[in-house]
Formats: sequence, structure tokens, C-alpha cells
Amino acid sequence: MKSYSTHCDASGRRFAVVVSRFNHLICARLLEGCLDELRARGAEADDIHVAWVPGAFEIPLAARTLAASGRYDAVVTLGVVIRGGTPHFDYVCRAATDGVLQASRETGVPVTFGVLTCDDVEQALARAGAGDGNKGREVASAAVEMACLLPALGKPPEVGS
Repeated sequence: MKSYSTHCDASGRRFAVVVSRFNHLICARLLEGCLDELRARGAEADDIHVAWVPGAFEIPLAARTLAASGRYDAVVTLGVVIRGGTPHFDYVCRAATDGVLQASRETGVPVTFGVLTCDDVEQALARAGAGDGNKGREVASAAVEMACLLPALGKPPEVGS
């Protein structure tokens, strides 16, 4: 069997991170987890650029703009939308989800989805905690993996086990 390897580090790769200011405490924790993971995987501080946007609704446009710039190997998106008593939650979640997917498809640059969609603040805080449970860390890891995989897809796969 031949397979494409995604075991690599972030050395020499550039990453953009789009993070929402709305629900700042939670988003700041997601960003911390993301940055910790990127640095742990070998990314240099100068190769990580962070763009703050007002809320989750604004994330896709910023992500698409950064991805289309040609400066980044991957873009990470971070935010949180907490369910309230109106349909607003559904609209913002759909816009963020669809927009991030569209940004990745239109540009060919990996754009990972780290926008939490939670029923309450407690759920959001649990997903933005320290260590491996931090979703910012998880989407940063996915960004590194995709940044390694996409260039390899244009070459023959490696012989695997």
C-alpha cells in the first residue's frame, strides 16, 4: 500500500490565525492553545500572524483574504458562538461554517475550523481549557498536517505499511 505522509513539523511554514474578539476570554484561551501547538511543532514566532476580528461572522472573510494572499501554508480560525434564546446562533454558526469551508475551497489553502458552537459558557470553557482538550491546539495540529499533506498530494505517495 502507498500512502501520503502527514508526519511533519511546522518548521519553515507560515500560518495565519483569525480569532474573534467576541467571547474574548474563551477565544484568548483557544489562541493560547493554538500558538502553543504551532510552536511545539516547530513554527517560528515570526511565521505566525494573528488577525483579530469582531466576531465569528467576520472570520470567513478574513480567513479567505489571508489564504488568498499566498503568504501562508495554512490558516487557523478560532471563535466561539454560544446558543441564546433566538435563532441568531443558527445564522452565525452556519455563516461561519460555510464561509470557512468556502475560503479553503476557493483558495486551495487549508483553513481549519476552530469555531466552537456551544450550548453554554461552561461547554465553551471546557473546550478552551489547558492541555490536550483545547480545541485551538487541535485545529493548529490539523493545520500543520494539512500544510504538509497538500504539497505532497501532487507527488507520488510513499510506500507505506
